[in-house]
Amino acid sequence: MTGAQHHNQPDDPWLLTEDAFEPARLRAQETAFTIGNGRFATRGSFEEGFPGDRAATLAHGVFAPHPLAITELANLPDWAALDVLVDGERFDMTRGEVVAYRRELDLRTGLLRREVTWRDAAGRRSRLRFERFTSLADPWLAAVRVTVTPIDRAAEIEVRAPLDAHPDNDGRAHLAWDWQRTSGAAASLALHIKGGDTRLGLAMRVRVAGADARHEAWDVREAPTLVARWTAKRGSAAAFEKIVALATSREVESPADAADGHLAALADAGFDRLYAASAEAWGAAWAVSDVRIEGDPEAQLATRFSIYQLLIAGPRDDEQVSIGAKTLSGFGYLGHVFWDTETFMLPFFTHTQPEIARNLLAYRYHRLPAARRKAAANGFDGAQFPWESASTGDEVTPNWLPHWDDSTRLTRIWTGDIEIHISACIAHAVTAYWRATGDDAFMAQRGAELVIDTARFWASRAEWDADGGVYRFRDVIGPDEYHDHVDDDAFTNYLAAWHLRTAAELVEWLAARAPDRATAVAGSPAEAARLVGRFRDVAARIHLAHDPATGLVEQFRGYFGLRDVDLADFAEHRRSMQSILGIEGVTGTQVIKQPDVLMLAYLLPDLFDERTLAANYAYYTARTDHAYGSSLGPAIQALLAARTGAAGDAYRHFMLAARADLGDVRGNASDGVHGASAGGLWQALVFGFAGLRLDGDTVTTTANLPAHWRRLAFSIVHRGRVVAVDLRPAADEARAEPDGEIAA
Repeated sequence: MTGAQHHNQPDDPWLLTEDAFEPARLRAQETAFTIGNGRFATRGSFEEGFPGDRAATLAHGVFAPHPLAITELANLPDWAALDVLVDGERFDMTRGEVVAYRRELDLRTGLLRREVTWRDAAGRRSRLRFERFTSLADPWLAAVRVTVTPIDRAAEIEVRAPLDAHPDNDGRAHLAWDWQRTSGAAASLALHIKGGDTRLGLAMRVRVAGADARHEAWDVREAPTLVARWTAKRGSAAAFEKIVALATSREVESPADAADGHLAALADAGFDRLYAASAEAWGAAWAVSDVRIEGDPEAQLATRFSIYQLLIAGPRDDEQVSIGAKTLSGFGYLGHVFWDTETFMLPFFTHTQPEIARNLLAYRYHRLPAARRKAAANGFDGAQFPWESASTGDEVTPNWLPHWDDSTRLTRIWTGDIEIHISACIAHAVTAYWRATGDDAFMAQRGAELVIDTARFWASRAEWDADGGVYRFRDVIGPDEYHDHVDDDAFTNYLAAWHLRTAAELVEWLAARAPDRATAVAGSPAEAARLVGRFRDVAARIHLAHDPATGLVEQFRGYFGLRDVDLADFAEHRRSMQSILGIEGVTGTQVIKQPDVLMLAYLLPDLFDERTLAANYAYYTARTDHAYGSSLGPAIQALLAARTGAAGDAYRHFMLAARADLGDVRGNASDGVHGASAGGLWQALVFGFAGLRLDGDTVTTTANLPAHWRRLAFSIVHRGRVVAVDLRPAADEARAEPDGEIAA
């Protein structure tokens, strides 16, 4: 994807490139060029800054107070910031002339490069090459390097490397200065979160390779700065390196001192050596995570981009954090964790990086006390997970937000009150992880409690309708947020029934496997038996919509009676249908933000036979706001289209998901990466086009590849073993046992 023309064929399917800088796309490109290491990430803003940029470094678990939404990830100091002066004139892409420009992100190794040939006001040309990475080998480390070459004549070069204590979240400043120190070519900075209990420490050291530089330290309060100056001959290149360590009180007692010590322990290791270690770690991650597509360079690059974005967000050594909807790549959704994580992102980790998946599920386990508080506050038993979660696991969904068309008005946000399917989605993720990994220890010690306690919530939340002889869930919101305050939402009801049945089985499994643990979670044998009976009774009598004559599942009670709208009449629209028709207007129609019934068919495939799936696919596809509704929908739409044999539809929806960020199709990539779309893209490839099925130890595929694809190859980790899958158009079905290879 080159520049803004996302349809261009990339030169290298591992490189995300930008051959011309377009200020109008500044913030969206900052998102695309984010780098990270699973602990913290930094947007691709320019080292020297640019008017209107949105520079941000965000770290898992470092939250600060928010006036409307309780909490948000705090923007941390821009460790990559550099100022370069050539003969006293500061390099700035808004001044002088940019003669040549290229930026590229190497997805193989996480290295971000930018090369600029710049002519200053006096007509002198200089070549500047910026490189930076966050280390996947050492999650505390990041490094930036600028190589400066005078082209026309000798020049005096000066580079300034600050640590600025005053970043902000779109105007909200969350950091307070504690102290700093500078010494020679090293400096450190101690900060804390205003109104919070998290402390931060950054340390940096600098050096120059290729020139005899003079170093100076500026002890500017709240912005310690290290400076290097040297005389450069015409055509002579010298490189200024800035190595940074970031620590927080989540890991150590004295973060700034610890960051100092961390750098000291590196001895004389510089940019190249640290980058080599990080690149090696990336090689190990890609060895099992890569997906190879032959015959479609754009799809290949978009797929690797999506996998890269997941890999830089996945916590490797921390089970107290999870991945927000916008990962760590922007301020969108304030870093809050939604169902996006378990339903869309986590399957990638479950099947390629199960240790990360375990950490993400452990985050939910550790927040069971908060989920129990929410259930109790709402008058229910068990555990009810919040729609939006942050550090404590308590509900952080704002009740009111500014209206998107009129910032002077507030809009009531109901999702935190009545969008309740997230608890079942978390339970589904737990059981999927268990079946894929065989991790009985996790299930016995943590997973079963998660599933059983959230099932208690469903049994308590279900309302008995004596007239109908069924249990109902009234006044809810399904994934299709165009319709709120609905009854008997199919996605919610079907998943609740599945959840209760599964929890009943787990109570019995736990009693046989770990009796003491079963007693702690489900009570005495008699109490456990009553609980199992209650779960099964409610599950068996939940209202589950299905018309046997047509095969259709009504999205919610009364949906079929709403006004039908022909979306072909809005084919040229460039806004969501909710924006076009208004909140109340779209509620009265069958237009949906995303196809809940189809998502249900994916999560619970045994529920729908081929006829039922085909009928619902046709009905709801015609009524979904695919392009401008939810970014969560297109990938799953592609997956189910592939399963139904609609290869053309599958590819069209797949590419809509693939372009969510690289093409900025919804105009909101500046807020951060669409993490759910990235995870859904991987699922569309593996469970859709490849048709992967897992049955115990057996792995099978039923491929339905796009006509122009020559190959689809990937690996999964199944029950501790790597299984390689390699599909070509001529082979539409194959089998393999673990440690084997599925090949055409």
